[in-house]
Amino acid sequence: MKPIRIVVVDDSLTIRAMIETLLERDRRVEVVGIARDGVEAIEMIRAEKPDVVTLDIAMPGKDGMTILDEIMDMEPCPVIMLSSLMRDGAPIVAEAMDRGAAACFNKAMIVREATRFVKLIKSVARGLIEAEAEPVAIAA
Repeated sequence: MKPIRIVVVDDSLTIRAMIETLLERDRRVEVVGIARDGVEAIEMIRAEKPDVVTLDIAMPGKDGMTILDEIMDMEPCPVIMLSSLMRDGAPIVAEAMDRGAAACFNKAMIVREATRFVKLIKSVARGLIEAEAEPVAIAA
């Protein structure tokens, strides 16, 4: 089975490095691009055509929701929205899902819930999330 190709989008160097390090441990996941803003993200997604994108909601310039809209208008691919604001029942989760996000994950939980995070990426990449009736929002 070929690896799941992923583009990581986050303005925080620390978060980008953390996600990359976490994902590199799994041979079934390949980080094909890391973007620090919306412009880089869109270029990278066009060039790499990833299986999944992790996208930070709060970024300077274009925020994650705007970038999510652009991805959905372009060539939709599964997007997992990341934010420390992700909590079960938070309006931002519903908004992200309405705009086409495949799932949401609380950024503050990535290290502690690393296994769940990687599993979520794989599920989203394989299109297994659509089979579930309710949106996946893994929150604190």
